[in-house]
Amino acid sequence: MPGVDKLPIEETLEDSPQTRSLLGVFEEDAAAISSYVSQLFKAMQRIYDAQNELSAATHLTSKLLKEYEKQRFPLGGDDEVMSSTLQQFAKVIDELSSCHAVLSTQLADAMMFPVSQFKERDLKEILTLKEVFQIASYDHDVAINRYSRLSKKRENEKIKAEVIEDVYTSRKKQHQTMMHYFCALNTLQYKKKIAILEPLLGYMQAEINFFKMGSDNLSDPLEEFLANIGTSVQNVRREMDGDMETMQQTIEDLEVASDPLYLPDPDPSKIPVNRNLTRKAGYLNTRNKTGLVSSSWERQYYFTQGGNLMSQARGDVAGGLVMDIDNCSVMAVDSEDRRYCFQITSFDGKKSVILQAESKKDSQEWICTINNISKRIYLSENPEEIAARVNQSALEAVTPSPSFQQRHESMRPAVHGRPHTTRTNSTGSIGSESSALTTLSLDSIVAPDTPIQFDIISPVSEDQSGQAKTPGQSGRTNPFGESGNVQPDSEDSILHQLFVVRFLGSMEVKSEENSDIVYETMRQILAARAIHNIFRMTESHLVVTCDCLKLIDPQTQVTRLRFPLPNVVLCATHQENKRLFGFVLRTAGGRVEGRAVSVCYIFESNNEGEKICDSVGLAKQIAFHAELDRKASEKQKEMDRVKEKQQQELSKQKQIEKDLEEQSRLIAASSRPNQTSAEGQFVVLSSSHSEDSDLGEESKKKKESEA
Repeated sequence: MPGVDKLPIEETLEDSPQTRSLLGVFEEDAAAISSYVSQLFKAMQRIYDAQNELSAATHLTSKLLKEYEKQRFPLGGDDEVMSSTLQQFAKVIDELSSCHAVLSTQLADAMMFPVSQFKERDLKEILTLKEVFQIASYDHDVAINRYSRLSKKRENEKIKAEVIEDVYTSRKKQHQTMMHYFCALNTLQYKKKIAILEPLLGYMQAEINFFKMGSDNLSDPLEEFLANIGTSVQNVRREMDGDMETMQQTIEDLEVASDPLYLPDPDPSKIPVNRNLTRKAGYLNTRNKTGLVSSSWERQYYFTQGGNLMSQARGDVAGGLVMDIDNCSVMAVDSEDRRYCFQITSFDGKKSVILQAESKKDSQEWICTINNISKRIYLSENPEEIAARVNQSALEAVTPSPSFQQRHESMRPAVHGRPHTTRTNSTGSIGSESSALTTLSLDSIVAPDTPIQFDIISPVSEDQSGQAKTPGQSGRTNPFGESGNVQPDSEDSILHQLFVVRFLGSMEVKSEENSDIVYETMRQILAARAIHNIFRMTESHLVVTCDCLKLIDPQTQVTRLRFPLPNVVLCATHQENKRLFGFVLRTAGGRVEGRAVSVCYIFESNNEGEKICDSVGLAKQIAFHAELDRKASEKQKEMDRVKEKQQQELSKQKQIEKDLEEQSRLIAASSRPNQTSAEGQFVVLSSSHSEDSDLGEESKKKKESEA
């Protein structure tokens, strides 16, 4: 006979929705079996009752036939043939009655007893185990929720120990109950066949024996068929016994091996973190906002499927899409009320989700897995092998060795007559094997002992990079973290583009000549992040205008950093990972060893970094042309002012000449008879001439001063 479907006992500890869904199928099958067996039991009960009734009726018939001769019929008279015939019939029927009685006894033992035992014992055992499993599962969920709500700030060791012990006990109880429940359901598949076939076999054997009592002419094929059925029943019984032994042994082995896994936060030294996963599944707590400031946590089963993150609640047949994690970003975050939290942000920055793992190990494995999926390693033929090679390369790229300094000394360019040597840059931590720094050594690019800054320093605590204090600047900051003397950017800026970026780090550099500085800074920052397991990144909005670059907090819209555009001297993207880009900023104040201090900032963008670099280049071009236009406009305005002054001087001169002509005409036209009037006129004329001469001298002085 074909094999039977089985519940995987090995997956009882994981308790995934797929396992629960399969368990639901088996429970539905058990309910269907129970319903069907109840109907079959009723039918067989009717057969048994009918057989008992037939036996009683046959016995009554034989008795009546025997009493026939004692009857006195008014018209019948004595009929010895009829009486002897009926007596013979009575004897045969009496024998048949005995056969029916034997048949009734055989039906009770071979047909009714097995089906009643299956109905009353096996099916009730399944129902009892189901109730116990439901209680254990509920207790486990309560214990897990209580453990998840442990306070992060105030941690009572006694309460924590009680909660952990409660989780251990409830998880162990659920695991053991679930294994026995699965075992009973698997066994039910065999018992179902036995409970149906064995009563039918008993029924047919009883009927054959019944007919053999009356006749030996039964057909051989029927006996052969019944013999085959009997053999099959025996084979199923032997197979069931062997499978029962295997399942019992599996249960014992899993109980021993799963004991460390009952703890919610196992020891990392005993169970190390696997950083090479490209698929992962398990229960996580997800945070859902219920109001402006309030939120709730819900426990669901999450799993990765290709480049998608899926979730599935208990009772669901299939999982639902949470978000696309191709080219996404993931980082560990601090939650006020939960531990082991991490945030996943989609590639376009429009969607993010905060999840809580059960342990620190689980949280790190989720972060590493999603990072590997984000790099699309899962599309390769051997994803885990490639992920292991990439992680190993990242560690080897920054692993210090005794010959580290000598190796870089040999890569320096020739100085004071030394032969020229070239240096090949290993960028294994960022996956680049392209052109390296052939003319610049490590010390000529990055200042020695330069610390790497992995987070954005708020302007409240530190001056903004690239901004020099002007005389009279007080350095006072407002409550929102912005400098009080920063002039707001003009709202009518020609260029205003916004990009979603995540800050990876920054460090001081010694050169700003070409893009190799940016590549080397990327390599060192990413390698340092890989060694120190730094996954957290600060997400901001990068605004590119014709005046400056600004990093704005996406939630509060407060300007975190402001980079003047003239100080941005270089911008470049990574050669392979186009989402990585950086720029070199020449600070406005301070010089070290006769050179200006320069800082290289590295970011990861949801878009291609080339678009951001093109936008920065466009902004610098627009600013350059705007400066040229401003200077030309100022020069034109100065020329217009000089021309206007000249026009004013000419108009004044013409007005003076016109006044002189008018006075001369009046003097010549008016002649008076007396000398007094002539003298007065002469005085007036002389005074007017003196005034005109004074005005002429003043205008001459003005022209000389303007010249």
